[in-house]
Amino acid sequence: MTSTATDGFVHEALLYRSDEQFLASAVPFLEAAVVAGEVCLVALGPVTTRLLRGSGLDTSTVRFLGDGHYNRPATVIRDYRDLFARVVAQGAPRVRILGEVPHPGLGVLWDEWGRYEATANLAYAPYPVWGLCPYDLRITPAAVLDDVLCTHPFLHGDGANERYTEPAEFLRRHIAPRPVADAAPTVELTDPTPAVARRAVREVSVRTTLGEDELDDLVTAVSEAVTNALTHGVGPVGLRLWPEPHRVVASVSDRGPGPQDPYAGLLPTTDTVTGGLGLWIIHQTCAQVTLDRGGNGFTLRLVAGAPEHHHG
Repeated sequence: MTSTATDGFVHEALLYRSDEQFLASAVPFLEAAVVAGEVCLVALGPVTTRLLRGSGLDTSTVRFLGDGHYNRPATVIRDYRDLFARVVAQGAPRVRILGEVPHPGLGVLWDEWGRYEATANLAYAPYPVWGLCPYDLRITPAAVLDDVLCTHPFLHGDGANERYTEPAEFLRRHIAPRPVADAAPTVELTDPTPAVARRAVREVSVRTTLGEDELDDLVTAVSEAVTNALTHGVGPVGLRLWPEPHRVVASVSDRGPGPQDPYAGLLPTTDTVTGGLGLWIIHQTCAQVTLDRGGNGFTLRLVAGAPEHHHG
C-alpha cells in the first residue's frame, strides 16, 4: 500500500519471510516519513531493532520507544493517544509507527494483543497515523496470522485486505478463555466483600516476590473486579487466588454474561454504570487480563508480577 492521506488511522500489516524482506519495507516506510516531515516512531523487539539499526537508516530522525513499549494493551492505547494528540497539536502532519505487537512467536500470549489489534482501529481513528505492524511469518503461529488478517484493513504491498473484519464483530467472537492454573487455588471465597478480597490478596502475597507497587495494584484490581461482579454481575461471586513465587493469579467470576461492550477495559471511559471504569483501571494495573465468557458465566482472570509467557 502507498498512503498519501493524512487524515485518520491507516492500519497496515507487513507480512515477511526474511530479514531482507523486512528491511525492504521498513526502511523506505520510515525514510518517506522523514522526507514528508512526519513524526517517526519505532517500537520493535530486540531482533528487529538490531536489523533496523544496522540497515544504514539515519536513525537520528527516528524515535525508538524501546523493547518494553508493548507491555499492556490498555496502557499502550492510552499512551499512544496522548502522544498522538500532543504531536498533532505541535504541528506534525502525520505520525508513522513501525510497531511489533507481541505474540507467541516472540514468547508472549496472544489473546490480549489480538484484542488490541482490533481495538486500535477505533482507538486511533481520530488521529493522522499510519501504523505498520510487522509479522515474521517464520515465527508467527497460524492462529495469530488469522487474527492479523482479520484486524488489519490493509496489507503492505497488497492494498485493501478482504479478510478485514469490523472490530466489534471480531472482539465479540474472539474472547478466548485461558485456564487459570492446574493446581487447586490457595484461596477460594464466595461473595466476598471488597474489603475481604483486598485482605486475602495481601495475605497470600507474602509468599511471593511481588513488590509493594505491584501488590498495591493487584489489591486495587481485585477490589474493582469484586465490586463490579457484586454490582453488575449475577451471584454468587467467586474469588480464587493462586500465589506463585514471582506472581499472583486471581480470578473473579459470577453467573452473569459479563460486560456487553466489546471494547471493555481497553478504551478510556468514565462509565461507572456498567463497570467500564473499573475494567479500564484493572487493565492498566495488571500484567495480564483475560475475559472469559463461558457457559457458566463470566470470569475475569488477573495476573500480577511476572506475566505468563508462551514457550515453544
